[in-house]
Amino acid sequence: MVEYEFWNLAISRTKSVNAVRRMLTEAAEYHGWELDRLHKDSTGHRTVRLRRKIIRMRHTL
Repeated sequence: MVEYEFWNLAISRTKSVNAVRRMLTEAAEYHGWELDRLHKDSTGHRTVRLRRKIIRMRHTL
């Protein structure tokens, strides 16, 4: 079974779309996060939930 760890981000509406895109792209490319959920409310605030797999090492001996 696959296990994930999650990272919840609250992003204000004053951040530009390009700044948010750049931040999420860097998190994906350099840290292995992927977008799980994105919610934008009526006031413009964004809530982002990122996830990445938890890799467990198995003993081979």
